Amino acid sequence: MVIPMHTSRQNSLDSLKTYISAGNYAPGDRLPAERELIGALGMTRNTLRRAMDTLEQEGLIWRHVGKGTFLSSDSREKKPEWPGEISRQLTPVKMMRARLSIEPAIAREAAINASSEAIGRITRAIDGTEKAPDWATYEAFDDEFHHAIAAATDNMLLMALFDQLNQVQRAVAWGNVVRETECPPRSHTSFSEHRLVADAIEARNPGGAHDAMRRHIGSVSARLFGEI
Repeated sequence: MVIPMHTSRQNSLDSLKTYISAGNYAPGDRLPAERELIGALGMTRNTLRRAMDTLEQEGLIWRHVGKGTFLSSDSREKKPEWPGEISRQLTPVKMMRARLSIEPAIAREAAINASSEAIGRITRAIDGTEKAPDWATYEAFDDEFHHAIAAATDNMLLMALFDQLNQVQRAVAWGNVVRETECPPRSHTSFSEHRLVADAIEARNPGGAHDAMRRHIGSVSARLFGEI
């Protein structure tokens, strides 16, 4: 079953729900792997992840790092909708301060543990941000950049912490950012900031990666929400 690509988040969410319903999955069943879902639904990785995040917040699925994604069971207590609840109480400034506390440390660990393949994924994500024709594409590749750094730590707990932080970040930030241009200008400061983070990780420079990521997140916060 192949479903055409959709551009709206609601359509993507509806397509995922339709796919699950058509698959006759029973409560507790494991859903197909991400790669298979991307192919079947015709979605980008980031679009799929956002739809999955919404299903998890609605209590329809639950995810276990290293084991997969499962359809919620009536006999299983649903996970609390903590990302949505936190996002309703969290200001953009506090969200960015949380990122400042966590993501530089993740970048430090990436510099210690990143494989050549992981560094390649980080670099490809950066290339995608710099070639993005619009803000939606930029944000998808920017999300992939940060996710790739978390994956480069080779630490399942740090990856899980990042994914949960990212869920809250999306919910808080999406409604608070107003773009004045159709796509990132060539002078967009994140381009060079991304490269500095990646260079430090590739150079196996933990302190440099930590500081570069902290400067990057501080710069993003200042640009979007003011100094923190």
